[in-house]
Amino acid sequence: MRLLRLLTLLSARPWWHGADLAGRLEVTERTLRRDVTRLRALGYPVDASTGPYGGYRLGAAGHLPPLLLDDDEGVAVAVALRAVSGGGGSGLETAALSALTKLDQVLPIQLRERVTALRTVTVGLRSVELPPADLELLVVLAVACRRPERLRFTYLDGQGNTTDRHVEPFRLVYTARQWYLVAYDTGRTAWRTFRVDRISDAKGTGVPFERTEEPDAAALVARGVALAAHPIQARVRLYVDAEEAARHVGPTVGVIEASDGASTTVAIGGDREWIASYVAGLSCRFEVLEPAEVRAAVRELGARLMRDNS
Repeated sequence: MRLLRLLTLLSARPWWHGADLAGRLEVTERTLRRDVTRLRALGYPVDASTGPYGGYRLGAAGHLPPLLLDDDEGVAVAVALRAVSGGGGSGLETAALSALTKLDQVLPIQLRERVTALRTVTVGLRSVELPPADLELLVVLAVACRRPERLRFTYLDGQGNTTDRHVEPFRLVYTARQWYLVAYDTGRTAWRTFRVDRISDAKGTGVPFERTEEPDAAALVARGVALAAHPIQARVRLYVDAEEAARHVGPTVGVIEASDGASTTVAIGGDREWIASYVAGLSCRFEVLEPAEVRAAVRELGARLMRDNS
């Protein structure tokens, strides 16, 4: 324990006078020198200087020693490693999984529950990098999802309205920019998605519940991000199969509605100019089915491109 405390002190300052460091540890300077020797044997590069102004500092390089992490840091590292180990072509998946396995072996039981909750109820939408979030809030939401336990919180919607919500939480979903909670809103008797950065005062009620339905959480979030938040939802037919359409249109841009093998209908949200520019940039044939204002915007864009390149 004294070695851990010594390491924490060395990490807190760029340099320590030997007498001051020994005083903080309540040991003699001779004992301090022995403890520094032990840290070096563990792989921590501790630099020392002698003389009246002699002291110690934690150096750089050396082989990777055991890490000192507080509770939030341990959970954060485990969650980040889980995201990388899940794939995505980063080339770090195997190393991340190995590190995650080692970390899981040394986590205290109470932290392992928090990490397990986040790991088992989290879904990613085509993104390996985790967006920033309040880790303490994420843990509260994840634990409630896993138990499962009803949850209360205050929610600020996109129009600036604040409401109190009582929900049955299901999954946490993250995109490249945001975390979302997918939950059954008991007050509105419907499934809802909530941006985590707009949730405050989240508390578990201690009331368990049984799930009678498990929706596709990723699809709910994708539809909300791609469509619900935008003034226009256009229906576009792509002359490719559903698999190819999914490669052209990401889940947070559009939602696949139907496919007959030769063509696929997708719904895309945005304003008229943005949708027109987006579909015009696709590398496949397309046809805007509705609304008329988006069809008009595509024709206007096409005419302008013809003029500019004639």
